Amino acid sequence: MKAKIAKWYKQGLWTKEMVANAVAKGVITAADYEEITGEQYAA
Repeated sequence: MKAKIAKWYKQGLWTKEMVANAVAKGVITAADYEEITGEQYAA
């Protein structure tokens, strides 16, 4: 799922908020968020 979210984020289909929601729901990790967005995850 991480690869799909990273692709969607890069394409502009997902926002940072949407990626953060995926972390909150346990779909990806906080480390994945940082890798995808380039910013530290803040819960």
